[in-house]
Amino acid sequence: MDNKLKILVWNEGVHEANNEPPHIGEIYPDGIHGAIAAGLRSHYPEAEITTAVLATDDEHGLHEEVLAGTDVLLWWGHKAHHEVSDAVVERVHRHVLGGMGLLVLHSGHFAKVFTRLLGTSCSLAWRNEGERELVWTVKPSHPIAEGVDSPIVIPEQEMYGELFDIPDPDDLIFISSFAGGEVFRSGVTFTRGKGRIFYFSPGDQEYPVYHHPQIQRVLANGVKWAAQPGLQRAAPEVTNPFRDWFGQA
Repeated sequence: MDNKLKILVWNEGVHEANNEPPHIGEIYPDGIHGAIAAGLRSHYPEAEITTAVLATDDEHGLHEEVLAGTDVLLWWGHKAHHEVSDAVVERVHRHVLGGMGLLVLHSGHFAKVFTRLLGTSCSLAWRNEGERELVWTVKPSHPIAEGVDSPIVIPEQEMYGELFDIPDPDDLIFISSFAGGEVFRSGVTFTRGKGRIFYFSPGDQEYPVYHHPQIQRVLANGVKWAAQPGLQRAAPEVTNPFRDWFGQA
């Protein structure tokens, strides 16, 4: 029996393809997904860690059989949320409800699957002036906070601020503060169906945040928490219970 943890890092890959910003190739020569995957490999050398990219992979690299064999999916998106097909969104949504873990990163707060799972706009305030971010641990007992510095100091980062339009999270683990005075709920968890979801905001395309050892530690902890390899997985079909009563969707 194969007991390896199976992790898939997904990235839309648009910034890298368009050299936006022009120095992104210097920061992330293997793409944002490559940097995230490399950080995870340093923590889980025995895991099966793969990547997929919207811009180049058929069905965005998120085929049914791929998701069925994935313990945790990490999602980074920004400019191309609208290009993710509704069929793929439905597929990922089903697998999260069935027990696949989901880590939504930075600007993935606007991902179709995240807004669908949470049922809100997931909008927030933002400003990008390369400010210092301090990531404070406010629930040190949570497994995702294990071994994490408080605060994590990120020298330059895009500012995300409140109001963050999300439901009340199951757990509030990290709060960020910025040089401009804003604060933000930067690390929160949710449960939907059998699936565990962790949203973590640090990680913009203009700054080398995913090379930061403490950010890598948070993501590794998030993967460990979200994974449920012993769970009997089921990806339920999401149906409308009123269909049979009224004869329409």
